[in-house]
Amino acid sequence: MAETAQAGATHAVFNQARQLDCYNLFTGNQALQSALKFNAPQMDTTPLRELGAALGTAAMQTHAQLANVHTPQLRTHDRYGNRVDQVEFHPSYHALMAAATQAGLHGTPWQDFWDASEGASTAHMRRAAAFSMFTQTESSVLCPISMTYAVMPALKSNAAIFKDWAPGLSSPHYDPRLALFSEKTGLTMGMGMTEKQGGSDVRANTTQATADGSDAWGSRFNLVGHKWFFSAPMCDAFLVLAQSNAGLSCFFLPRILPDGSTNAIRIQRLKDKLGNKANASSEVEFVEATAWLVGEEGRGVPQILEMGNMTRLDCSLGTSGLMREALSIALNHTAQREAFGKRLIEQPLMRNVLADLALESEAATALSMRLARAFDRSGDSFERLMARVLTPISKFWICKRGSAFAQETMECMGGNGYVEEGGVGTMARVYREMPLNSIWEGAGNIMALDLLRALRKGDVAQALVQELSPARGAHAALDRMMDALPSRIELLATEGEARRLAQDVALSVQAALLQQTAPSYVFSAFCDSRLGGDWGFTFGTLGRAVDCDAIIRRAMPCDAVRDGVV
Repeated sequence: MAETAQAGATHAVFNQARQLDCYNLFTGNQALQSALKFNAPQMDTTPLRELGAALGTAAMQTHAQLANVHTPQLRTHDRYGNRVDQVEFHPSYHALMAAATQAGLHGTPWQDFWDASEGASTAHMRRAAAFSMFTQTESSVLCPISMTYAVMPALKSNAAIFKDWAPGLSSPHYDPRLALFSEKTGLTMGMGMTEKQGGSDVRANTTQATADGSDAWGSRFNLVGHKWFFSAPMCDAFLVLAQSNAGLSCFFLPRILPDGSTNAIRIQRLKDKLGNKANASSEVEFVEATAWLVGEEGRGVPQILEMGNMTRLDCSLGTSGLMREALSIALNHTAQREAFGKRLIEQPLMRNVLADLALESEAATALSMRLARAFDRSGDSFERLMARVLTPISKFWICKRGSAFAQETMECMGGNGYVEEGGVGTMARVYREMPLNSIWEGAGNIMALDLLRALRKGDVAQALVQELSPARGAHAALDRMMDALPSRIELLATEGEARRLAQDVALSVQAALLQQTAPSYVFSAFCDSRLGGDWGFTFGTLGRAVDCDAIIRRAMPCDAVRDGVV
């Protein structure tokens, strides 16, 4: 709508898309609703609808903007020269953390799961849907939330620590104070694994753990060394790796010790990152820091792998959520912006681009939510095997597609998508955030090789065949892919082919899921393009037979955007 120019103004402002806010992130996401209906048909989605409404408000989006503009600040010393090693955050960061914990995105699902009868819980799927939606508001704060979620099962290896800490780690309250765990209403945890010389090769760690007796929490050690990436240093405790006499071991490292004193964790500096600005990532040194053994001494790597699977789920969910956010912003913009006599969304080539992006977003949602179902049903042998396959392919493929997806959605907005100003739902922030999930907790090669190791076990490969079987006969291209996979897995001898296999397994599973969760026009378009070759090397190259109009209508975040009247 045109605006009247004020007196003395050079021009009137018009043909600018208004901000997408005050919409429900759950009810406006048909792909997510379909995935939940398929994976957890008995789930009560009322809390998700309520959360979706809260996250879509202008107030929450403003908190996200402010938390990224006013980034964390490190205070190593107080005004008197005393070492304090604290990180200060903007109040909006704390508001977002409070909302995430209240929504149960941290340790709460584990408590729910353990309290439920075997196989009856949908706690991980509920949490997955909420996590994906929260990412669309602000993803940086979800780093400590995700790590708190991931460490809960590992903590069970030390019963005394778990008994003391689990209630706080699953509490719906957020308490940012630096205080003894027993004095706080809620707790968070982080991790410290990688070091300068090793990176993903954690076996190269040099931090030393020296035995220092035992107490109510078990075997106590003193740690000397460093961590190159120590995310969320304001957390109440951390799980870290260090070398003991028995080898690489896992340790529980609290910031405040049981006697009320501050542990010797020295924050050297905060990382200046491409994105993820609201979250503090740091480099630290341990100067005779006190820690307690978690699990069997010398078995630190298996402990870390277990936690890594949890955070890899969140990487997939996070990227799926960012895709959905970027798609919603692009749809909102193109539904209002006019060029060459039409709204952008009415231009045939733009419709091809938007439909193609919508297919990618829905496939990512379907795959990540299917993985969450496997976590909920870990007592089932088939689901455990599927988690072994779905974790690496989800982390590999969804996260790999994220950056290209964000770039294309940014291009839908032209120069308006490239600027940082505005903050609330800016495409530039999404774009800077996208690479993180692909790198964190194992980059592409790590994931592809992990899949290769899994599929070389016959029972895992057979489970994959069973997972794909419901879609047999639904599309010729998918049938050809399914027919070829067993022999490719059997003959696969070189690591150099692992990425191609990971890609094709991911696409096959996504197609099989869409056949069961999405309308036929979504499934056929996905198979024709991704599996059948009727596609180019970039988004917006769907074939002539694709029903772009129907796909776009399904992807619209709300009726107001669909009608172009936001």
